[in-house]
Amino acid sequence: MNEENFKQLCDKALLLINGVSEEVFLYEDEKAFVGAWGGCDVAYDDNTVVGRILLDIDKAIAIIRETELDAEVVPNLMIGFGIDQIQAEYVAEIKLRNINKEFILNRLKETESLEKEIAELEATLGSEKKVQALICKELEQVAQKYGKERKTTLVYDHELQQEPDDEPENDYPVTVFLSREGYFKKITAQSLRMSGEQKFKEGDSLLLTCPAQNSSEMLVFTDKYQVYKTRISEFADGKASALGDYLPGKLGFNEGESFLTAVFPGKYEGNLLFVFENGKAAKIAASCYDTKSNRKRLTGAYSDKSPVRAIIDLPEEKQIVVRASDGRALIFSTAQLAVKTTRSAQGVAVMSLKRKAVVESAAELEKTLISNVGRYSARTLPAAGALVRPEDIGETQMKLDI
Repeated sequence: MNEENFKQLCDKALLLINGVSEEVFLYEDEKAFVGAWGGCDVAYDDNTVVGRILLDIDKAIAIIRETELDAEVVPNLMIGFGIDQIQAEYVAEIKLRNINKEFILNRLKETESLEKEIAELEATLGSEKKVQALICKELEQVAQKYGKERKTTLVYDHELQQEPDDEPENDYPVTVFLSREGYFKKITAQSLRMSGEQKFKEGDSLLLTCPAQNSSEMLVFTDKYQVYKTRISEFADGKASALGDYLPGKLGFNEGESFLTAVFPGKYEGNLLFVFENGKAAKIAASCYDTKSNRKRLTGAYSDKSPVRAIIDLPEEKQIVVRASDGRALIFSTAQLAVKTTRSAQGVAVMSLKRKAVVESAAELEKTLISNVGRYSARTLPAAGALVRPEDIGETQMKLDI
């Protein structure tokens, strides 16, 4: 189609739109429209929406002209050309002045440009190397546009000078006393020499006592599988005649949370032994409870698969006596257990329990009155132990009343 024919086509389109002529005209080639204007040859593929509409512009004009209601124009275009609503609305809104060669060329160039851009993006997404190169390029552009000089310097751990820890000014030796109900007090050496019998609340008794430093940390375990971390220095010096500080209130226990016991880990170099009701025991590295930040409470302090019956500090390996509800006792060495580095470790079976029997308590051998050690000792684990004889009853063991 030459320039003259193209102008005739536009003139006819104008007449048809304005109702001057009802003549219907078709392109000689329904598949492609080839124009030569200004020495530029362009082919219009009817597979594209723009090409399909522009190759049969007279049909689009006829549909619009013959439609009685304005609301039916878009649906009729959708049916006539097999296009969606957005495309039909675009065709319906084309200005009459845009039915010219320049408009057609521009639309087709846009289509070609989009197809080329899509192909480039798909090629980029299909290559990890190209994606990384694109990210690097964009980061460089951001750095050039918004980058600023660093105002601080980076210092790595190995570059830091290790400074010796200064001994706290308020560090001094004390003796700590802890009751079974959770009353805690510390007494200085001078006050301890002058004091008499330790006072406890009615129905309460001593759980443990040991020497310590005022700056030492204390781990307070509860029945809700939590441990509260504090320092002895956070408590005021007490006297034998005083009950001491009530740990659940001092440390802010949750509602319904009860005190179990306390451990003084020192430099966190030893282990902690947890003995459970189901006959299992777990030896957990004390370092698992050492935190760099000043966290006051740690959740998941020990396994919640079975109620705990004893928590014992192990600065070194010890002989442990386990008592069951059916009157049996078992002695084993903590050296037989492997150290776990996870606080929630369930442990391994140490005592084979009879039907309906459970572990009631556990304590260090030296804190009991058991004399016939060989009778209850186990070479391999788990073991059933033996029935406790009368002469071995009456031990002063540490038991958690849960």
